[in-house]
Amino acid sequence: MSRIPVIAIDGPSASGKGTVAALVAQALGYHYLDSGALYRLTALDAQQQGVALDDAPELAQLALNLEVRFEAQQIYLRGQDVGDLLRSETCGVSASKIAAIPAVRTALLARQHAFRQPPGLVADGRDMGSVVFPDAQLKVFLTASAEERAQRRYKQLMEKEISANLADLLNDLRDRDARDSARAVAPLRQEDDAILLDTSQIGIADAVDFVLKNYELATGIQVNC
Repeated sequence: MSRIPVIAIDGPSASGKGTVAALVAQALGYHYLDSGALYRLTALDAQQQGVALDDAPELAQLALNLEVRFEAQQIYLRGQDVGDLLRSETCGVSASKIAAIPAVRTALLARQHAFRQPPGLVADGRDMGSVVFPDAQLKVFLTASAEERAQRRYKQLMEKEISANLADLLNDLRDRDARDSARAVAPLRQEDDAILLDTSQIGIADAVDFVLKNYELATGIQVNC
């Protein structure tokens, strides 16, 4: 497995890492892991099953036994298409809370490792380069200012005709950043061997190009795209 290349892209919520990671994977023909979706799925399953977000043993069992299926751009939980539910702010906040529970993280680790398949993997999350794939060929810490991230999230919600308050979104992002950075297990941070990419002032295309160029430099693999 260690010979299968991995690009690990970590960063805070709404930084654009998911979009960038998916496009990098598409350009390289690699598999893509949205690790945050696994935590959101666990949180959503807990909500639907009536499991409290502070019940570590039950949450770990849900994580171990998630009946989930990924198909193209759709995600199914117990046969139900839950893509829109996973993108809700409520689900995101709940996912951040359960991600601080060590038993849940341990339960999902094997699922994340299973995504490492030939010809390669691009994984995004909070601890892809530090914990899940510490031997990744390229590690990128992708971030943006809290204000810029809140604006992006607000625009996304407006486009989906979902009501939102910009000030509330900004406060929620700051709270989530603090919670993710302060948790005892796998905190959000830039690793010493990760390259910093601040997308506050650049677009998606430039960010994708940055990752691809650095991957080529790190591995010597010719990237033709």
